[in-house]
Amino acid sequence: MPFVATYPPLGQVTLLKDPGVAIHAVLEVPLEDAAEPWQLSLWYRNGDGGNWALADFEAGSPDGLPTDLNDRDGTATRLYFTAKLEVASSLTFTVKYRRGAGKHEWRWARDDQGLDDGIVVVEQKQAQMGDLEDLPDMIQDLNTDFRWQSHMSQSPGTRLWSIEATVDGANEDQSAFVDLPLGIPWGRFLRWFALVRPWTPWLAPRQGKSEFKLDKDALLCSFLSPQGKHMVFLGMSGVNDVTTLFRNDHHGRLMLHIRSDNADSATATALVAVGDDFESTVATVMYHARTLVAAASTSWATGVAETTAEGDVGPQWYEKWYDGLGYCTWNSLGQELSEQKVLEALDTLAENKISISSLIIDDNWQDIDYRGDGQWQHGWNDFEAEPKAFPRGLKALISDIRSKHKNIQHIAVWHALLGYWAGLAPDGPLAKRYKTVQLTRDDADKSQLPIDAQMTLVAREDVQAFYDDFYRFLSSCDIDGVKTDGQYMLDTWTSPGIRRTLIPAYLDAWTLASLRHFSARVISCMSQSPPIIFHSQLPHNNSTHPPIVCRNSDDYFPPVPDAHPWHVWTNAHNALLTRHLNVLPDWDMFQTVHPHAGFHAAARCVSGGPLYITDEPGRHDLALLRQLTGVSPRRGGKTVVFRPSGFPGRAVMDHPYAGYREGALLKIGAYHGRAGRGTGVVGVFNVEEGRRVVDFVQLERFPGVVAGRRYAVRAHRSGRVSAPLEAGEESSKALLAVSLGVRGYEVLCAYPLHAVPSRTDGGAVLVANLGLIGKMTGCAAVLNTVFEVRENGRVLVDATLKALGVLGVYISTLPQLSVLDDFMVTIQGQPIPPHTVAVNKDDEHVLDVDIETAWSEMGLEGGWANEVEVKVYIDVGK
Repeated sequence: MPFVATYPPLGQVTLLKDPGVAIHAVLEVPLEDAAEPWQLSLWYRNGDGGNWALADFEAGSPDGLPTDLNDRDGTATRLYFTAKLEVASSLTFTVKYRRGAGKHEWRWARDDQGLDDGIVVVEQKQAQMGDLEDLPDMIQDLNTDFRWQSHMSQSPGTRLWSIEATVDGANEDQSAFVDLPLGIPWGRFLRWFALVRPWTPWLAPRQGKSEFKLDKDALLCSFLSPQGKHMVFLGMSGVNDVTTLFRNDHHGRLMLHIRSDNADSATATALVAVGDDFESTVATVMYHARTLVAAASTSWATGVAETTAEGDVGPQWYEKWYDGLGYCTWNSLGQELSEQKVLEALDTLAENKISISSLIIDDNWQDIDYRGDGQWQHGWNDFEAEPKAFPRGLKALISDIRSKHKNIQHIAVWHALLGYWAGLAPDGPLAKRYKTVQLTRDDADKSQLPIDAQMTLVAREDVQAFYDDFYRFLSSCDIDGVKTDGQYMLDTWTSPGIRRTLIPAYLDAWTLASLRHFSARVISCMSQSPPIIFHSQLPHNNSTHPPIVCRNSDDYFPPVPDAHPWHVWTNAHNALLTRHLNVLPDWDMFQTVHPHAGFHAAARCVSGGPLYITDEPGRHDLALLRQLTGVSPRRGGKTVVFRPSGFPGRAVMDHPYAGYREGALLKIGAYHGRAGRGTGVVGVFNVEEGRRVVDFVQLERFPGVVAGRRYAVRAHRSGRVSAPLEAGEESSKALLAVSLGVRGYEVLCAYPLHAVPSRTDGGAVLVANLGLIGKMTGCAAVLNTVFEVRENGRVLVDATLKALGVLGVYISTLPQLSVLDDFMVTIQGQPIPPHTVAVNKDDEHVLDVDIETAWSEMGLEGGWANEVEVKVYIDVGK
């Protein structure tokens, strides 16, 4: 069956600045049908009240075909079409197509592919300041019970307000709850987006159209107006012991759901911002939330600021503990963990030449009481490891690991924030050593996690000593990090008095202890509850607390087929919020031998977060691992990963309103390098169930690209590189057509081109450093690049890299040059063997420099340096 895709896309809302709209279409048809003429027609309506009309697409495009970097499988071909229209304010459209000149019936894209009409909105110009509407003009039936106030926005092109309501005080045993309808944004809207709490520990995205209907409480909501404006709402928590979330009422109105733990009447606050750009509008409410939390914060931030967490940056790039490949025992070794299983798994990794640099010993190493029915009722006995499974104790195990596996630099252990899933064992040594309290949980998710409501916990007076003692014990065992799970349990306590006192006590004690003992080498897990986000993760203006690794979504579930695309979708959309927190989003571990292995691997690479595997012993895809990692030149050959350093990956393109499995590819964007000079990265993923998806990616939507600058875009899987493209140009060539099958993925990188003059014809030669090709995000191996024209007219590409591999250099005139006669390459100042330099087999404009082979053959020693300098001299005079 043919597949059709358009830009602007069907089934989505697209915001454009120019009323002259060109609709580009790609029709993917079976190879045997390609010779027949195909017709495409556009069925459209201009404006809300206009009549439907028909327009024919023209084959091809007057300014060139879209760029296609996909591999062809030989079963289909792609045909391109264009239609141009003038749009007054908005356009609604769909597409029909047929094979042959009138021989076959028309087919509708919405019937064959389940694609709704596309909507194009021409963005209105920013109104003059004196003409701007105020909040009651933009929220229909704004509830007069609220107090609202305008504030100065910290993001250009946006406006900001706070909305407040007074809530009665909580009684001794029960928090105060109130639901207050707010109104309907814009009176009506085209699309909405929300980050909801699917259950207490986590956030997840929801999208909808003209009817606002949530299945769970939301922390953040955004609405798209018929004029293309965004209205973003953020519920505040952590101020005045009040949590503010969002619901809808039966009229479809946005509603505030407020919980107060304050013993006195208190103020609930929501922030609302309006802007032309979604990400800037989200930034507006997040920046103001920082200000409000900082004003209400107490001495904990000062304590953090006084705790040294990082050393000075040395002459080489400053390597973080999560820049190496990690391994976690959870899915790999299961819940019946033992010393023998851990040691055998590490031996197997070594036998397969998989060099990890960090190890996480996950749940079930602890000494627990096994009371009740399942782990949710088990309590923690004492600091030392479980005596039967770890008979020699934790210190002996860690000593053996470090002595035998020198590559493992960092070892962390798992524990729950409260000790274990049910806290402490009531009669265990820890409960006798520290003052304790008994409290009750009220978890709304008992259908998922049956629990005993009673818990034994360390009391407030002893919490700091408890963490200090525990982490001192771990340090004495040569453990230098922790994964602290189950943090959401703080948000399930029923007593408002307990919540007021113990939530900040536990969060502050854990933060200070982890900084003091582990220099922020921690993973915060199950901690996407509002009291934790606003208290510990939102940046504080007066704190130097370094960012911590924080799990960004619910777990990776290898045996659940439907969970895999949803896992990546959720992380990409959660990152729209978490990128504003003082965290490094962690998209969780994955397995390299799995039907979705490459899908997950690509997502982790573009996420910008840590990369760690949980392979079952002996089940490893070494070829996939080589696409994710490289070997550092430092003595010992540490395995490093390539994390884009500009900002974490998140869902990109126009806006986040396109729903899950609505016929489009998921596009995740990241950026590596300095502003204006770095590389924009877009990972594209087919999250549809059981069918191919064809879609477009616009060059101007790559993060960090600069309008008017030329770029070369490279596709990782095909190895193909585009012709030079200009960001922001109207040409269809600046559209990249992508076709992906089931579980399909691709990683696209947009490299800025550097123009150097040719000595012979006066023209320009375009050059770019592609980083380590063969790696999914090999651009992130680049630490610095200098392009220089020498006195003799030769061009020097001076590249500094963090790992060995094959360096790719794009040269627009490479087909006219001779590798032997026109190039000289040095590593660490020494010429490399000529056979390690060649033209790339996938693209004749790319020069391959195999620095890994050259490094080995030249017998180079890295010493303690973790950088390698490669200089490529090019005679561009031909």
